[in-house]
Order: sequence, then structure tokens, then C-alpha cells
Amino acid sequence: MSDLNARVAATRAILERIAAEFSPATFASSLAAEDMVLTDLILKAGLPISIFSLETGRLHAETLAVLDKVKERYGHEIALYRPQAALVDEYVGKNGLNAFYDSVELRKGCCYVRKVEPLGRALAGKKAWITGQRRAQSSTRAELAVQEHDAAHGMEKFNPLADWSEEDVWNYIRAEGVPYNALHDRGYPSIGCEPCTRAVQPGEDVRAGRWWWENPESKECGLHLVDGKLIRIKSVAA
Repeated sequence: MSDLNARVAATRAILERIAAEFSPATFASSLAAEDMVLTDLILKAGLPISIFSLETGRLHAETLAVLDKVKERYGHEIALYRPQAALVDEYVGKNGLNAFYDSVELRKGCCYVRKVEPLGRALAGKKAWITGQRRAQSSTRAELAVQEHDAAHGMEKFNPLADWSEEDVWNYIRAEGVPYNALHDRGYPSIGCEPCTRAVQPGEDVRAGRWWWENPESKECGLHLVDGKLIRIKSVAA
């Protein structure tokens, strides 16, 4: 537990530095376990870091229920950014409601409409944004840095839990009584939109249930991509 305490202290220090040096900063929460750890740390410390989530229109009911859990526990309402109806209608009209199963390109097109474009609006006017990404989550995140320069949005991007393990996350949640998505108890370690997420089997990669019909190296929604490549343009030591 001492190692976890050290990680928690280091993460708090990162969040405090972000609040002090990169205001206004915002935290992009997917409402998953990692994001609930950061939500707990930010709100308990009363840090001036806003929190938002992308309500894609196709989330699980259990994911949306987390919003009420946060409001009940912390008295805080997470801001929601939704896709533009016209863009959704255009995509569905041209490709079909579930075209994302047909190709990586069509899946990324859906992710752009439902996630990437709303993310741009959520980050407008901010100096930094924060994610709950961890290196251990997948092969696409193995070189994840705690601090990066996001040239696409012209700001700093922070991944304070980059070196946390899955065990660290759940030890913190249990120790602090942090509310979390009920799907995690049903074999969903990584949760996205309902039609693009399934439970995983014992021993599978934690992100095996995300876009399970694709190859592992393509499994990113585009929030952390520019021109098809992961945004790893410049890493800065934390």
C-alpha cells in the first residue's frame, strides 16, 4: 500500500501543478474507473479544474448512471458535450446506424462525429487537458508520457495515471469508497459506446472488449490521434 500512497501523492502534486500553471485546465472523463480516481482527487482537493464527459448518444445506461453517482457523492455536476445532430444525421444517412462494424475508416468516422468534434468544443479556450489513460491499458499506450504537447489542440495534455497499474486503480477506489461504473463488475475493464464494447474473458487484454472486431493496433477512438497517428509529438518530463 505504501507504493500506492506514493503514487497518489505524486498524482496529487501533478494535478496541483496543472491547476497552478495551466489554468484554465479541464479533465476529460469517460466515467471509467481511472477517471473516477482523478475525479475523486480533483473534487476532494477542490482544485479549479473543470470536468466534462462526452455523451455520445450511444453510452450504456450504467455509464450514464455514474453522472448521478458523482452528483450524489460530491455535489458536483459533470458537464456534458454531445455530438452535433446534423453531423450524426449525415453520417447515419450516408453510412447507416452501425456502419462502424464495416471498416476501421467508418468506425473512426463515427468516433469523429460522436467524440472528436465534441472534444474540440470542450477544449476550446483551455490551456491544458487531462486524461485517465494508463500505459498498461494497451499496446497503443505503452509509451504514454505523463505530460505531452498536444499540437492538434495547441495545449498541454496530461496523463497523471500513466504509470498506475489496474491494481493501483482498484485499490484506491476500494480504499476511498469511490463510486464507479457497475459494468466493471460484469467483466468490462474498458468501457466505451454500448455497441462497440463487450465484456472480456479472464486473461484477455483490458481493452480487448473495445472494438473487438479490429486489430489491437487500431484500437483508438481518435481522441488521442492526429492524421491516424497517436499524439506523441513531444513528451515533457513531469
